[in-house]
Amino acid sequence: MEQERGMIVHFCDGSQMRVSFPRQVTHDDSVPVRLERLLEKNVVMIEADGALLAIPFASIKYVQVYPAPGGLPDYVIRQASIGG
Repeated sequence: MEQERGMIVHFCDGSQMRVSFPRQVTHDDSVPVRLERLLEKNVVMIEADGALLAIPFASIKYVQVYPAPGGLPDYVIRQASIGG
């Protein structure tokens, strides 16, 4: 199982931030609960390189997380393709 994860934060101004991190959960069944808790907040909190980053959702256009975690809630559209 792949342990290293990544995330690209796409900001409203067109800039991006790439973040890499180890797997954050030990069981996929905790993913839906963690997603719900994250979406209740108004910031994304990331501890990186000894610093805490607080990124307001208002400045984020979208977030790309890879690989997609297992255990996603049933309202997530699966096996989609992004194209022109």
